[in-house]
Amino acid sequence: MLKTIIVGTCMSVQGVLEKTLPDGRISVRVGDRVFTGVPVAKTA
Repeated sequence: MLKTIIVGTCMSVQGVLEKTLPDGRISVRVGDRVFTGVPVAKTA
């Protein structure tokens, strides 16, 4: 499942969901790299 996260103040990353952390952050995989950040809120 593709997810988008915010990494830092102005960088977003979209990748395959890797895992969900207890503090609400998620990790996504892009190629051979894994990024962790805050998920982008869904819009109505």
